[in-house]
Amino acid sequence: MLISCGGSTKRNENVVLRLGHSLDVQHSVHKAMVFLGERLTEYSNGQMTVKIYAGGQLGTEREMLELLQIGSLAMTKVSASPLEGFAPAMQIFSIPYVFRDNAHFWKVLNSDIGRSLLEGLESFRLKGMGYYDAGSRSFYTTNKPIHAPADLKGLKIRVLNSPTAVKTVRAMGAAATPVSWGELYTALQQGVVDGAENNPPSYYISRHYEIAGYYSLDEHTAVPDVLLCSLHVWDSLNPQQQEWLEKAMADSVIYQRKLWEQSTKDSLAKVIEAGVEVIYPDKQAFVDAVKPFHDSFANSPVGDLMAEIGAM
Repeated sequence: MLISCGGSTKRNENVVLRLGHSLDVQHSVHKAMVFLGERLTEYSNGQMTVKIYAGGQLGTEREMLELLQIGSLAMTKVSASPLEGFAPAMQIFSIPYVFRDNAHFWKVLNSDIGRSLLEGLESFRLKGMGYYDAGSRSFYTTNKPIHAPADLKGLKIRVLNSPTAVKTVRAMGAAATPVSWGELYTALQQGVVDGAENNPPSYYISRHYEIAGYYSLDEHTAVPDVLLCSLHVWDSLNPQQQEWLEKAMADSVIYQRKLWEQSTKDSLAKVIEAGVEVIYPDKQAFVDAVKPFHDSFANSPVGDLMAEIGAM
């Protein structure tokens, strides 16, 4: 007899965790989730498995988050930016140039700060399992290259659905336009937006480079992906099952970071081969442009968090 337990299905001790996400199956995060499932099956000796629904089969990120909150889906992956709607401290990832480099970024994520950001989601019935690398976000445009913030003036740039992401792009002089990921190719094609911002693998896999042939690596924000578990489903697991899932997740994070690094190199090489003009701008001009935005967080919890991260 099958017993449905939120996003998991039990036959005696056997648990099937349903995981939905909106990415392509070629993406390193999808591959890392497949690896997570393999490790979980191994650790649990076949008692736990993960069933993955890729490519938005179960809905948008927002819809899947809501399924997690009511326990109808076990796990999903979201970008950290939209999570600021639940936990305001998550906006730290959408503020530009908070992290000095990749080493600093991971030092913060693996620290008590990174853990407490995930714990802040529990009051919204979401259990933060860990962070996947989503690299740094940079601008790509259809009609002209971006060498300095002044080049963004008057352009409509697609951003993530996050108030902080909107303010970041505005601080650099562009008009921020939230458009869903699935609709962005058409929006670029039809001139609804003049460009967008994302990491190299997303730029390549989405084929946005076919329309937006200028890629300026200003690397303004590092927004990780977050793997979430429904707190309802998490609480339905016994301590041993929770431990297996946490171990499998930790393995999956290490595996994905290696895949990500390789996929970033490969993606840049492929878009250059396809004729994209890749620009390496002077980042200092961009850092200077967002200083007033940084200053606006003074004497606030997020400002204190920025100072704490800066001191690490």
